[in-house]
Amino acid sequence: MTSVHELISTAALREREARTAAASQSRPAPARSHRRPIALRATGVSSCDSGLSQDPWQIDCEPGYGPGASTVDRAPDDAPRQGPLPERYTSASDEQLAAWIVAAREALGSRVQILGHFYQRDEIVQYADFVGDSFMLAQAAKASPEAEAFVFCGVHFMAETADILSGREQAVILPNLAAGCSMADMATIDQVEDCWRELIATLGETAGDGRQTVIPVTYMNSSAAIKAFCGRNGGIVCTSSNARSVLEWAFERGQRVVFFPDQHLGRNTAKAMGIDEPAMPLWRPHLPLGGNTEQQLREARVILWNGFCSVHKRFTVAQIERARAEYPGVRVIVHPECPAAVVEAADGAGSTEYIRREIEGAAPGSVIAVGTEINLVNRLQQQHPDLTIFCLDPVVCPCSTMYRIHPAYLAWTLESLLAGETPNRISVPAGVADDSRVALERMLASKP
Repeated sequence: MTSVHELISTAALREREARTAAASQSRPAPARSHRRPIALRATGVSSCDSGLSQDPWQIDCEPGYGPGASTVDRAPDDAPRQGPLPERYTSASDEQLAAWIVAAREALGSRVQILGHFYQRDEIVQYADFVGDSFMLAQAAKASPEAEAFVFCGVHFMAETADILSGREQAVILPNLAAGCSMADMATIDQVEDCWRELIATLGETAGDGRQTVIPVTYMNSSAAIKAFCGRNGGIVCTSSNARSVLEWAFERGQRVVFFPDQHLGRNTAKAMGIDEPAMPLWRPHLPLGGNTEQQLREARVILWNGFCSVHKRFTVAQIERARAEYPGVRVIVHPECPAAVVEAADGAGSTEYIRREIEGAAPGSVIAVGTEINLVNRLQQQHPDLTIFCLDPVVCPCSTMYRIHPAYLAWTLESLLAGETPNRISVPAGVADDSRVALERMLASKP
């Protein structure tokens, strides 16, 4: 059977040939060859956003997150903007960029480590010294005291976490400042503090049994400012792999939890713990009391922030039903950032690392449908040719901002370091870092 990766490659080739033919009639073809759209319909040539074929530097200065799954989300007005790259990099061929990256890496040696997220494009992952999810990469930075700098090929909140956990003298660099996260941006520190004031005014600070009335819990996919807020207010950070143990930790210390910023991870984790939907009101930050009554908040066990991952929100029960109809016996595994109905309809749900382990343990010939970001799904298919692995979403749409880390930015970053410059350094203020570290250390102590 043809894999999704092969279908995408074929579709990309067709579109490239069509563009080349059209361009030859009107203007000379561009010299560079590194436009490679990856988010194409597996059965044809349409994409989730036509702008995906553009090079990132063409859209970095525009408002919003750029083409991909987060296109329709509203980016904050103060979202970082990436300055223009020198023409040397934007006009270079794939081969030139690869040669510059390899040469700079060799010259820098162990002084610099490249960290690559699972969802990153293959053209970047191939150069990474360590590949993992956001927390695994931050741990890798913490465990590498010999490195002078980390080039973090992920998104902004991940680089912040790496800066918090690494040494003060170590630099964390984000090759493209426009690589943000729409989910993380759905909860600002001002909104969170306003929410907290309303909750404390409604519920009080301490219950009769001595516990807090509410414990703040934030997903790793949040800003350093919100992690610090949790650290200051008796709260904690969680990952998708330890969310349940973190909620158990919180319930020992408080009557209820307010969970930032991903409602789906919070809801799915709480439901698995036996908490009913009515006890999980949604907090919409632009409404008084989040759009709830005082009684709803008093009866709540988990107050869910109205945030989500734009990639994982795309998966549906209908997609699972279609996969089961087309491939009897298919095993469906999804990420817990997917909506609750999708998680319940799947055969398994868990973190990115869980998905990887499930696939690695599958029997040869197995068919597995996956509900997570397409770069990882394609890479898993390549790594396991004895399995049939495909993405549930027929329009395979990547993380808009992760897609902005391009080899041209990596080459520019490494050559800048080689020249004694430190571009795009992510530095979390000391006070914020200290409070964030409190919440992160509590998480580290709460093992699943």
